[in-house]
Amino acid sequence: MHRGGGVHTVPAADGHGWWNEMDGCVVSKHKEKQFAVEAGREIALQRRVEHTIYRADGVITEKNSYGNDPCLPRDS
Repeated sequence: MHRGGGVHTVPAADGHGWWNEMDGCVVSKHKEKQFAVEAGREIALQRRVEHTIYRADGVITEKNSYGNDPCLPRDS
């Protein structure tokens, strides 16, 4: 599946482990989700992009932006 914009930590397409993808290409493979998330965060930090983390069923659980975010946070 093509996912644009940043690093996506997703369940592996072959059903074994977790992958980090960028622009539809697998950039790292891991046996456990926690290690995939850590690696994805490092890649996103280095490239200053957004990191999106998915559950095993494909639902997005978390997004973190490490780049130039045009939407400033709102103070409450």
